Amino acid sequence: MVVLLSALSCTNKNDLPDPLEAGWQGEAVCEVLEENTNVRVLKCTFKPGIGHEKHYHNPHYGYTLAGGQFKITDTTGTRDVNVPTGYSFSKDSVTVHEVLNIGETTAVFLIVEYN
Repeated sequence: MVVLLSALSCTNKNDLPDPLEAGWQGEAVCEVLEENTNVRVLKCTFKPGIGHEKHYHNPHYGYTLAGGQFKITDTTGTRDVNVPTGYSFSKDSVTVHEVLNIGETTAVFLIVEYN
């Protein structure tokens, strides 16, 4: 089963938008802060009630500038999570998810993608 999920993630990479292309109801939620031959740095902002449509991420590092409450859907299911300010995370493989800010504050993330 793990092999199947892994294969689906790779397939979805080509079928889904990346985090810059994905938005919410036709509106962009991420902007490029820096892009060069080594990295692409995105700043993604989610006001209350705003999400990020289903998309893929290449390997990346993320940092939470302003945290919040989110509903996240990924290969493990759907759950509510509290993402604190100052939280960092990294993924060394392609991942797929969709999120929705269910809190009362605007949340902001930096995403550093490796080229």
